[in-house]
Amino acid sequence: MTIDVLVIGGGNAALCAALMAAEAGASVTLLEAAPRAWRGGNSSHTRNLRCMHDAPQDVLVEAYPEEEYWQDLLKVTGGLTNEHLARLTIRASGTCRDWMRKHGVRFQPPLSGALHVARTNAFFMGGGKALINAYFRSAESLGVQIRYECTAERIEMKNQRFVAAHVRTPAGTERIQADACVMACGGFESNLEWLRQAWGQNEWGEWTAENFLVRGTRYNQGSLLKNMIEEHRADSLGDPTQAHMVAIDARSPLYDGGICTRIDCVSLGVVVNRDAKRFYDEGEDFWPKRYAIWGRLVALQPGQVAYSIIDSKAVGRFMPAVFPGAKAQTLPELAQMVGLPVDTFMQTIDQYNQACREGEFDHTRLDNCHTEGLSPNKTHWARRIDTAPYYAYPVRPGVTFTYLSLKTDDTAAVRFGDQPCANLFVAGEMMSGNVLGKGYTAGVGMSIGTAFGRIAGRNAAYAAMGFATPEFLQVPVIGAGERC
Repeated sequence: MTIDVLVIGGGNAALCAALMAAEAGASVTLLEAAPRAWRGGNSSHTRNLRCMHDAPQDVLVEAYPEEEYWQDLLKVTGGLTNEHLARLTIRASGTCRDWMRKHGVRFQPPLSGALHVARTNAFFMGGGKALINAYFRSAESLGVQIRYECTAERIEMKNQRFVAAHVRTPAGTERIQADACVMACGGFESNLEWLRQAWGQNEWGEWTAENFLVRGTRYNQGSLLKNMIEEHRADSLGDPTQAHMVAIDARSPLYDGGICTRIDCVSLGVVVNRDAKRFYDEGEDFWPKRYAIWGRLVALQPGQVAYSIIDSKAVGRFMPAVFPGAKAQTLPELAQMVGLPVDTFMQTIDQYNQACREGEFDHTRLDNCHTEGLSPNKTHWARRIDTAPYYAYPVRPGVTFTYLSLKTDDTAAVRFGDQPCANLFVAGEMMSGNVLGKGYTAGVGMSIGTAFGRIAGRNAAYAAMGFATPEFLQVPVIGAGERC
């Protein structure tokens, strides 16, 4: 059977591509590297989609206009973003939810622990796993052929056109031809050797990445990304050390820990390294970037470990951790329990407590509780750590996805020598670095995957059916009520 469109990947971006291609009338085969039980990639661990909107919309309150969204993204990336593609993503986020509902996705208001994102983020009912399951059901109903445990290891090209994918399956290797292809199979966050090479050795002689945990799927090895960059010389961009990295519980599993392993009390106390010294402002503006910066910060500390320290006043003000923290009635006892040097730890806490200038504490906004004369200062939510019992949570860097990417444009085409390929497209994590050069703001990964998955799927279908031209491909994102 001739395949019009081959989609490589099984997460949000890949499924959006498969659905759009099928809706356009193309025959579609989707290759998922994972077994069926582990399908969905990192999207299984997601909760929400960051959405532009100019007025209240069902589960979204107030307004979150394009310019504010753009400024949030500009802030977290430090300018390392393609504004054209970023704004395309932003605008698409405002029109995609009706299409998502058509394919079975349902939304709900945020729970109390996430009320600060009620204005900006639409939460999936049942989380990312429910979204993934809905998309797979819809894809199957549209006739998409889904093959599990099929890992695409390299792409075959001829005259800068896609010809076939070479795939490892339970039965052996297979060459799969198609008239067009969408690559949406993630980065290399679970390739520990690649991470080791990228991060190298630090000033203490440690191989930094050896202490990383993989917050996302174990199946994102980056085989196609490496193949496209090294063998085919596809245009690429990004720093291989830049990633969505979260400070997660050091006791988390090596792979697939997901959201529940995140430590959310960072802003409510202090964070110290293994030498019991603070190293960053715990009160830095948490919105839009609090949780997503701490993984990289911990990665730069000796041993790639740190400890989030709180007292009983913080309990109940953050999402509970999946593992209980170390608990003690005195601070010296707490330091001993987690192996921190007691004298240095007490000096750190005493200096912090003395520097606190408490005002009107409010953990849901940028309050006026801060420190003075401390290095680094804590700029918000600074309250003395003085009320037993005391808690310590060990954290390590948890890599969710990497930002080294294939370069693309508003057609989602892979580019060679700054020229778009006519029948090979890319979406999701494999091109996220076009929008996210560094940093992260909650829900934008799903925005990128949804926008470019839809564009890639539609354009791949058009290319396969023989009526796409570069000019035709450069069209606006499909709106909510429009059908391709």
